[in-house]
Amino acid sequence: MEEQNYHYQDKSIFVQEQSVSKKFFANVFTWMFVALGLSTLAAYLFGTNLELMGFLVTAEGKMSIFGYVAMFAPLGLVLLMGFGFSKLSYPALIGVFILYSALTGISLSFILLAYTSASVVSCFAAAAGIFGIMAVLGYTTDVDLSKFGPILMVGLVGLIIASVINWFLNSPTFSYVMSFFGVALFTALTAYDVQKIKRIGEGIEVNGDQVTQVESNKMAIVGALTLYLDFLNIFLFLLRIFGGRK
Repeated sequence: MEEQNYHYQDKSIFVQEQSVSKKFFANVFTWMFVALGLSTLAAYLFGTNLELMGFLVTAEGKMSIFGYVAMFAPLGLVLLMGFGFSKLSYPALIGVFILYSALTGISLSFILLAYTSASVVSCFAAAAGIFGIMAVLGYTTDVDLSKFGPILMVGLVGLIIASVINWFLNSPTFSYVMSFFGVALFTALTAYDVQKIKRIGEGIEVNGDQVTQVESNKMAIVGALTLYLDFLNIFLFLLRIFGGRK
């Protein structure tokens, strides 16, 4: 009888741990969708409203101070969330994440001025499809994707360096080739990051006594930021390749 009760108790713990992992994973995707929703709304409002666009561009057609803030502040906010993870409180981290999502959306409003609406929508849908497929693959595969991490990080650093170089060269052909590489890289990173986030959730299950709810919630925000960046980069690189300019 005691052995039977032990099995029931063991099964109950297992179910509880699974629910913790799934709750963490769902929390990550919830915040990611919140960020995408805020960015999409901000991009649409500023991209379709001349009065709001006037805050980003002066009457002479030059970038305003707020325009520069919208363009470069998101990078600073990403660094703040990364390096200030342990120091920022959970509400503060949420505030920075929401501000980042809104400013990124505002900076993306220029896309609506440069590309046709049809190409933006089609590339967004294609990015969603690619992201969804790779997310499922990363979550369900039994292959350990962590071994590809160093290769992907080298590819990411290489892409950043190449982008900086092309900023000076301003070569359309080089930019076009990099876009294909960017799509491939962030497609692979999506599967890699999803599996990594899944394992973080499983780690929270195992070390439940050592990880507080606040820490778990903060890790979900950082995970959402990671997946948001994967999706955003897939979309932007697709747009560079297939987007139709006005």
